[in-house]
Amino acid sequence: MLLIRRHLMRGLVIGLLGGLSCLAVADNAPRVSMKTNMGEMIIELNPEKAPITVKNFLEYTREGFYSGTVFHRIISGFMIQGGGFDEKFQEKPTRDAIKIESKNGLKNKRYTIAMARTRDPDSATAQFFINAEDNRFLDWPGQDGWGYAVFGKVISGTEVVDKIQRVKPGADGLPSPTVVIESVTVIE
Repeated sequence: MLLIRRHLMRGLVIGLLGGLSCLAVADNAPRVSMKTNMGEMIIELNPEKAPITVKNFLEYTREGFYSGTVFHRIISGFMIQGGGFDEKFQEKPTRDAIKIESKNGLKNKRYTIAMARTRDPDSATAQFFINAEDNRFLDWPGQDGWGYAVFGKVISGTEVVDKIQRVKPGADGLPSPTVVIESVTVIE
């Protein structure tokens, strides 16, 4: 009995230490607060696996670019896409596109954030999407040989993602009600 207790206690201590080391790594990762008219999400970014993408996203964030943009493409059971259109659904001007980082080992799992792009793999600018489900077909190499670059994950406010992804399109095909990104700020 004493041997069993020691074994269980050892496993508990190792588990706790392992959990703490994971927390220490995660605590060093940049985080942003994304406030919407449907609630707030905290997103942890992964600069180790997606340095170009994270730098790009943080530059847009620090410039205040995302404030007043909308989730303009919402597909229930798939994803929510935003970061490129204002509340009148006018596209905002962006900087040059970045190089795709989809071969980074990160997967398009539920609640991860990835860069939106055109058919050109190196066309991502400011738009992003949050996966509402596991979307393995978007992982590198994907259906087009490139996939989509994941660069972080929602660590708080997943219920907000769930709420947004249930918004239906209106008569004009746009989400109704409009889901506004009120602000995106770096958590210092």
